[in-house]
Amino acid sequence: MTKRPAYFDIRSSFWRSCFDKASEYKQYLTDSSPAHAKRWQDRSERGPRLTEEQRRRLSGYSRALNVLVVSGAWCGDCARQGPMIQQIVEACGDQVRMRLIDRDSDPILRDELRIMGAMRVPAVVFLTEDFFEVARFGDQTLTSYRKRVATECGEGRSAPYRSLEDESAAELEDWVGIFERALLMVRSSPFLRRRYDD
Repeated sequence: MTKRPAYFDIRSSFWRSCFDKASEYKQYLTDSSPAHAKRWQDRSERGPRLTEEQRRRLSGYSRALNVLVVSGAWCGDCARQGPMIQQIVEACGDQVRMRLIDRDSDPILRDELRIMGAMRVPAVVFLTEDFFEVARFGDQTLTSYRKRVATECGEGRSAPYRSLEDESAAELEDWVGIFERALLMVRSSPFLRRRYDD
């Protein structure tokens, strides 16, 4: 009987194949309909910018991180969050690679990432250099859900945003925290620390 290694992910080849089929950000928008791509570009131009403190929290990591974003160019949440995620990836530096794949291009992937039974996007999967899963996140951030519960359920749980810009900045901060957590997990991984003797 072959002994299994201490660290493995039975789906690493699946994640690698999905990542290999996915597109870089600019190509993903180029392959989308012009109207959808324009919405993403408009959001990118009007959206919040990372602060210096957020950039500091995202930079300087020595580990590779692969980020697979399952998206829909047509999706309003994706058009809002996709440019934020791209901005964060750029701030992280060359060790973080992101690819986007359309939700409906792979039924197995789509079903793997269902959230509460539904096909929601964006769904983000963080992967090590070996394509071991680090974390998943989707479809809206804490900021969005606070607002949703306050407006749809009538419960006053929403943070007091003075403007849409404040709300967007809070959502960007949510994503910064999600990325920072994944970066810290990969940096502190016992398996990878042993590999790189650090």
